Amino acid sequence: MEVSADSDQLERVFLRLGHAETDEQLQNIISKFLPPVLLKLSSTQEGVRKKVMELLVHLNKRIKSRPKIQLPVETLLVQYQDPSAVSFVTNFTIIYVKMGYPRLPVEKQCELAPTLLTAMEGKPQPQQDSLMHLLIPTLFHMKYPAEPLKAAASPFNLAEKPKTVQLLLDFMLDVLLMPYGFVLNESQSRQNMPSAQGSSSSSAGGPGIPQPPPGMSFYAAKRVIGDSPWTPEQLEQCKLGIVKFIEAEQVPELEAVIHLIVASSDTRHSVATAADLELKSKQSLIDWNNPTIINKMYKVYLGDIPLKTKEGSVLKPEMKRESVSTRVKLKIVPHLLRSRQAAEMFPANIQVVYDGLFGANTNAKLRSLSLQFVHHICIICPESKIKPLGPMLLNGLTKMINEYKEDSKLLSMAYSAVGKLSSRMPQLFTKDIALLQQFFEALCKEDPDTRLAVQEALSLMVGAYSSLEGAQRTLMEALVASCLIKNSPEVWVFRKSGFCVCTCTQSDCGGRRVSSGCTTNCVIDYFHADDSYLGSDREEEQTGEEECGNQDLVVNTSRMREEVHGEAQRVLRTFPGKNEKESSGKQTPPFPEMVLYIQDKASHRMKTPAKYMTGTAVLPFNPATFGEIVLYLRMCLAHSAGVMPTSQSLADMQDHAPAIGRYIRNLMSGNHISFSSSSSSKSGETNPVHIYISLLQQLLAGVGGLPVMYCLLEVVSVYPEKLATRFVDKMDWIKSLMNTNKEEMRELAALFYSVVLSTMSGNELRASLEQLIKMTKDNRSPEVQHGSLLALGFTIGRYLAKGKMRTMELQDIKQPNTAVMPEQEQLIKLTTETIGSFLDSSSPFLVVAACTALGEIGRNGPLPIPSEGPGFTKMQLVENLLARIPSSKETNKARFYSIVMILMKERAIQTLGYFPVGDEDFPHQKLLLQGLMDSVEAKQIELQFTVGEAITSAAVGTSSVAARDAWTVTEEEYIPPSDLKVNDVVPWVLDLILNKHIISPNPHVRQAACIWLLSMVKKLSTHKAIKSHLKDIQSAFVSILSDSDELSQDVASKGLGLIYELGSEQDQQELVTTLVDTLMHGKRAKHEMTGETVVFQGGLSKTPDGQGLSTYKELCSLASDLNQPDLVYKFMNLANHHAMWNSRKTNADSTSYPGKFLVWGFEWQLLTLQVRKHEVIRGSHCTACMEQFLSGQIPWDFMGEQQFPCDRVDPGTDREERKEYGRIREFKGAAFGFNVIAAKAGEQLAPFLPQLLPRLYRYQFDPNLGIRQAMTSIWNALVTDKSMVDKYMKEILEDLISNLTSSLWRIRESSCLALNDLLRGRPLDDIIDKLPEIWEILFRVQDDIKETVRKAAELALKTLSKVCVKMCDPSKGATGQKTIAVLLPCLLDKGIVSTVAEVRSLSINTLVKISKSAGSMLKPHAPKLIPALLESLSVLEPQVLNYLSLCATDQEKTAMDSARLSAVKSSPMMETINMSLQYLDVSVLGELIPRLCELIKSGVGLGTKGGCASVVVSLTTQCPQDLTPYSGKLMSALLSGLTDRNSVVQKSFAFAMGHLVRTARDSSVEKLLHKLSSWYLEKEEPIYRTGCALTVHAMGRYSPDVVKNHGKHVLPLAFLGMHEVTDEEKGEKENSALWTEIWQENVPGTQGGIRLYMEELITIMQKALQSQSWKMKSQGAAAMASVAKQTGSLVPPHLGIVLSALLQGLPGRTWTGKEELLKAIDSVVSACSAELQKSVPGQPTVDDIVQAVLKECRKENLKYKMVALRCAAGLLQATQEDRFQELADIVFPIIKKILGAEYQTTGCYRQEFCKLMCDRLKLSTWKVQLGVLQAMSAYFQGLMLFDQEHSDPVALTEILLETCSSITHSLENKSYTSIRTEALSVIQLLLTKLQEAQQWESLTPECREHLIRSLSTMVSDSRPELQEKAFTLKKTLENLD
Repeated sequence: MEVSADSDQLERVFLRLGHAETDEQLQNIISKFLPPVLLKLSSTQEGVRKKVMELLVHLNKRIKSRPKIQLPVETLLVQYQDPSAVSFVTNFTIIYVKMGYPRLPVEKQCELAPTLLTAMEGKPQPQQDSLMHLLIPTLFHMKYPAEPLKAAASPFNLAEKPKTVQLLLDFMLDVLLMPYGFVLNESQSRQNMPSAQGSSSSSAGGPGIPQPPPGMSFYAAKRVIGDSPWTPEQLEQCKLGIVKFIEAEQVPELEAVIHLIVASSDTRHSVATAADLELKSKQSLIDWNNPTIINKMYKVYLGDIPLKTKEGSVLKPEMKRESVSTRVKLKIVPHLLRSRQAAEMFPANIQVVYDGLFGANTNAKLRSLSLQFVHHICIICPESKIKPLGPMLLNGLTKMINEYKEDSKLLSMAYSAVGKLSSRMPQLFTKDIALLQQFFEALCKEDPDTRLAVQEALSLMVGAYSSLEGAQRTLMEALVASCLIKNSPEVWVFRKSGFCVCTCTQSDCGGRRVSSGCTTNCVIDYFHADDSYLGSDREEEQTGEEECGNQDLVVNTSRMREEVHGEAQRVLRTFPGKNEKESSGKQTPPFPEMVLYIQDKASHRMKTPAKYMTGTAVLPFNPATFGEIVLYLRMCLAHSAGVMPTSQSLADMQDHAPAIGRYIRNLMSGNHISFSSSSSSKSGETNPVHIYISLLQQLLAGVGGLPVMYCLLEVVSVYPEKLATRFVDKMDWIKSLMNTNKEEMRELAALFYSVVLSTMSGNELRASLEQLIKMTKDNRSPEVQHGSLLALGFTIGRYLAKGKMRTMELQDIKQPNTAVMPEQEQLIKLTTETIGSFLDSSSPFLVVAACTALGEIGRNGPLPIPSEGPGFTKMQLVENLLARIPSSKETNKARFYSIVMILMKERAIQTLGYFPVGDEDFPHQKLLLQGLMDSVEAKQIELQFTVGEAITSAAVGTSSVAARDAWTVTEEEYIPPSDLKVNDVVPWVLDLILNKHIISPNPHVRQAACIWLLSMVKKLSTHKAIKSHLKDIQSAFVSILSDSDELSQDVASKGLGLIYELGSEQDQQELVTTLVDTLMHGKRAKHEMTGETVVFQGGLSKTPDGQGLSTYKELCSLASDLNQPDLVYKFMNLANHHAMWNSRKTNADSTSYPGKFLVWGFEWQLLTLQVRKHEVIRGSHCTACMEQFLSGQIPWDFMGEQQFPCDRVDPGTDREERKEYGRIREFKGAAFGFNVIAAKAGEQLAPFLPQLLPRLYRYQFDPNLGIRQAMTSIWNALVTDKSMVDKYMKEILEDLISNLTSSLWRIRESSCLALNDLLRGRPLDDIIDKLPEIWEILFRVQDDIKETVRKAAELALKTLSKVCVKMCDPSKGATGQKTIAVLLPCLLDKGIVSTVAEVRSLSINTLVKISKSAGSMLKPHAPKLIPALLESLSVLEPQVLNYLSLCATDQEKTAMDSARLSAVKSSPMMETINMSLQYLDVSVLGELIPRLCELIKSGVGLGTKGGCASVVVSLTTQCPQDLTPYSGKLMSALLSGLTDRNSVVQKSFAFAMGHLVRTARDSSVEKLLHKLSSWYLEKEEPIYRTGCALTVHAMGRYSPDVVKNHGKHVLPLAFLGMHEVTDEEKGEKENSALWTEIWQENVPGTQGGIRLYMEELITIMQKALQSQSWKMKSQGAAAMASVAKQTGSLVPPHLGIVLSALLQGLPGRTWTGKEELLKAIDSVVSACSAELQKSVPGQPTVDDIVQAVLKECRKENLKYKMVALRCAAGLLQATQEDRFQELADIVFPIIKKILGAEYQTTGCYRQEFCKLMCDRLKLSTWKVQLGVLQAMSAYFQGLMLFDQEHSDPVALTEILLETCSSITHSLENKSYTSIRTEALSVIQLLLTKLQEAQQWESLTPECREHLIRSLSTMVSDSRPELQEKAFTLKKTLENLD
């Protein structure tokens, strides 16, 4: 039976296909029957399978010729994925999927694209390839979400399909590699492919396999080409689609990098550009050290290289991939250069190198990139991995150098690569001297650009040859020597490389070695002269210059070539302290040896033409070289003396003078190494000090020079007793040096002169002094005066110092008589007065010289002038010098001082500081100090450092270190004389500074006092007064930290560092506590306001008399004069703003601030108002308030804080803003101080760390750059262990959370940025409970008024989102579960329902990512997650859509709502829901279903309702068995939606119901069907009927088995619904079509269905007929009629039941649709007339039926009456009942009423009726005529006169005569063919009847004549059939004659 049923069904399908005449019909049939027909292939019956194959063959023939016919691809894909389907079915199914998918519209293809991916899983490889071949072209047309939700709303859910992703990526890569226009054929070979690459084999795999494109295998090319190859344009679209797909982040970035690289090399511009842009946008995000990415790049680059391993032989020939084309390689290698991992991967790295350098199809660009890769390998590759690479790299590079000479750039890169390789693997080069020789020769042969690379390589190769020994060393020396002696251009270049051979005589030197001057790590300890000087003689014969060892370097500094000069000078002047890295390992030669060597070379050169002539002097070297030699000798001297020079500053050099002096004394005493006679000069000088002095003197006499002068002064001053006497006879030469045009040179020469002169005594000294005094009076030469003044001061100073030393220490040493004689005292006094007279000179230089000279005298002893009185006194001198430091009243903004004036002030300050040092009884010490401290008014802060030193010296008096001889005694070594009177006033000075200046309201005074205090603490750290005032000094420094000036803060911080070191442990603890308080709470010092306090720096304006207005007292006076006392407060308010603006350094434009006010009074108030108003406008208020404020609508409060009505006032303005700026200054200051002591105060700071670290951490991200830098420096000093942040994680987080809602925007912004940094890369397991709070607060901050705060919050939220998503990974275990539990409520309740778009977007994005990441961990939370997301679907939808939907027409509304629902289903929320649904089971359904049911019933909004329906559908798919217990509840809930007014919602619920019945129990389904049936029969509203139709239709489509099982309930209802009386409403027509489809799909033909469900049909139709609804009654009647027509007859008892029901509906009023009852009765009676003749109990008789119908014929409704009459006629005709009289009684009154009273009814109805018809035939319209003719036909058909027994010739003759005379009008009607046709039919009938009755005599000749005439006119009729018929009838009539 089953086989027969299958065969019958296939036959019916065949029949339907055969009857399909149009493409539309064929498409409909295919859509319905193709999937089930394919399923029949699984039949076990051979006959069925054969029948299916026949049908498919027929179908294929018809489909292939009709490309527009659509196939049911969607259904086929579902069927293809069925796991229970046999392979035979799936194989045929995919054939039709491949056939139908390209035919679909593009939109439909995009919709089904994700299904294609899903269908691939678990399928055979060829089928997967076919599906991917379908999918790839679709990607170009896919629409991906916008940027904010890109990652969330993915159309392809690939996260859970790793295998599918890999298949897709592999296929995409092959598509991207496929060349355009490629054809795979047998004759193809590598030679005819220009883009192909050479490989190790001649073909892709083996014989007979066509050659694939580069980078592909034969198999890959074949599957990309597929059954229907793409055109080049289609292939381009495919590649663009792949790039778009990757750009939309549909696959992991890690996997798609190689695809973008390959696409960027495409030959089509559109593809390459798109890929390039995407690759650039992701450069910073891609981890180029990821092994997966690098392996893929290597794999694509190299292809499948056959290896001599078992694995290598397994690969089939057709699967072997070739290397990619050169274009692709050129794109891959630059990315390999980014990767450290790429450099370490062996052997792929060396394979890429060799392929790029020597491959068959390489080019210059690829060679260049390959060489860059070699450089990369040499730099990056670790030692362990570069060892096997080294020999291969070296071989390749040498081969490149030897064979490739075309491109100098490539050659240069190869040389450089060799150099880098040598630095990594020196052992490769040590024994290869030939390579070095080759490089030396290349310096001659190569072009200039290449030579530079050779030089670089040689410099890098130095280390490889630094430890040669034996023969190798000898060979190296010979090689270098041969290069040095060559007189060729390369010598210069080689010397620039700095190669020298060294032979060390020291025990710590490893003998001879090669070194490079331009590589600091190779500089040798020192150079032996003989070996270093090779080859210099020949060149110096021409150039007059030489290079030798370090002397080579010295000489190189004077070379014409700047690069050689600079390099040599850099090496020579590398100071150990300056650059420890460069100087490590470098040692200078011993001073004696170096001096002797220089002397030997100098004497040798003096005998040769190489000497240098300058004027009258002859020098052994040119001046520049000689100067460098001298400086280098001085460096050697310092090193030998045991000091390390750090710079070439003369002041720094002088610090080393005492140590050098001790060394020189040692040398002069003979305790030095002996020197060979060969090295001594012929002059007989052997002592290196004398030789050194001779060289200095020689150079100084020739060309001079400041450094040389200093070196000579230094060497003589440190040991004047022995060395100064050498110059006694050269005093005139020294004087000449004092007269040069350089001030510094004159000063040094004067000092040198004083040193020499101090060794003289008696008359010589007196004469010299008198001569100098005389020279000072020479006005013609200021230079002579300057030098003489300085010499006088220095000489008297040294004379006085020697006098003190003689009286104290040198009594037993034989020295010249230095006792101060009376005449000498007079001379000294005269000298001092002479010097003092120049203080009033017009020349600034002479004033400076006088100050310097007086300071030197005062430093060494009391000034020989009176203290007070007339003339030149100490008092007058102090006042004069103090006057040279101008006060603030003498300065203004327009005054600037030259360098000379500043120098003069500095010297004056220094001189003042020296007076109490040399004079223990200096009477004006405090006056002097007070004057210095008052000098701060000058605002010249740079002078205050000098003032600080002067105050320190003057305060400590004779105990100052300034009294020492700087040449012989260091500051640390100096001990004040014990017998001197103490004039120490340090306590007094400290008191003055601490109690007056440091607390001054003037910031300049505070700054200066801070500098003085630092100087005193630094110089007098051991002083009793300093130690006793440590706390006070500390407080002073701390108070300065809050100043706005960074210099003050820096100075105070340094002072705090010194105090911290000096203080006790308790003091240190207090200091730390103070700083922490300042940092944490912003405590700052209060400055007292006095009457003289300057409120406005620089003055606010001018009074009418020209006086300034700046102090508090002046402003009060002005307010009093104006009789406005309250003006004082306004001024102070203005001053407060003024101070704030100054501190912020954000003064507004000058136009905003009036400079002067000429009118007094209210103009001052105007000034205040303007300034205050400007400040408010600068604040951040809402636009509306600002407009009201500027227009005057908001009153202006100039005395208080301006208030605005809006809540969006930035709380950081006005008072709080000023307070915050104050705190900023304090924090920056505290930061300076903290930075100094943080590293030292570890233990003291430990208790404060929990409070300090959170604040510090936050302030590292402060918007203020100063605070950020300061706090970062503190942090770096304080936090040395990175784990500190993790340790104090909770404290930091609590601080940040509390400050996220601070009233100040800076704190909010910094907190967001700090939180962003804190959350990155740290485990957050301990703070999971804090996550919801952080989310909620950041949501609030995201809506901040300040844009920068919003951006910072957005950044923090994104980071928080990423961190939370990672924490929700299943691998986190319990932590992940807990994170999800705390996050979901926050995101659902606060995030996705937020009014802020950014918050909603991020929340949704996060939820989607969590759903992807969390997986099964979402299961416990699904009952809350899913309903919340469903509610959000409507909440997040723009409300404007609801408005548009209300305003639209029904058609527009339906289209719009469908689009809205489609968008909802593809939204991120639905994606998250679908993710969650995957993991549901019975454990959570119990909690989820009640909530879902409630939401289905009470949900508001299209999105929520549609989403609920979609969830129900998904549940039926995901967990059908678990859902069964709850299906009843869901069905009950869904019923409410079936009657929704929105048709889209109604369809969605019906769709869900159609799926849900599949999982429901049979009892639940029956209840549903009964409910639907009752709705349909009882409810009159169309919406109920539509809901029923949609539901049953969905059940039939998606749950056909359920419909089949409940067919007796479903199909009768469907049959009834088929006959729904359609109104004009479209919905009812659609309902009828749905019911028809249900019926046809589930019954074996209509007749068979009726027979099968007859009883159920009768029952439901009976109910319909008994319904109170007239419409339902008519529908039931129509169904009854259809049953009768289809079955042919009804048999008892059904016939009686049907007729009884129909007749029961007839009585009563006439209603719309009642006609259907009559039609049904007519149909039933006509079909069952035979059965009605039988008498059956309970069955109406014919008479009953006729009487009932005739009764209806008497109704007044004309339309209904006509139907009733037609029904009656049919009944009478069918039953042969004679009811003419009754019918005539009904009809003729109607005719009488219509035609008028003249038609009187008589007994003879036939003549009357005939006459009536004939008359109407002549006068009526064509429609009436046509009706009359039809009536005539019926009339004559039943006319009884033609019968023999009723014959009446007379009556018949009259009738025929009347008829023939009137019908001629119809025959001759030319307008209407239908009338002529019907008239011919009547005549034909008449003739036929006459012929049969043989009553031709009744047709009179007159009648025949009329007819013949009319028929003759029709012979020429336009219709041929009418012509023929008329001709035949005419012949018949003519034959009668």
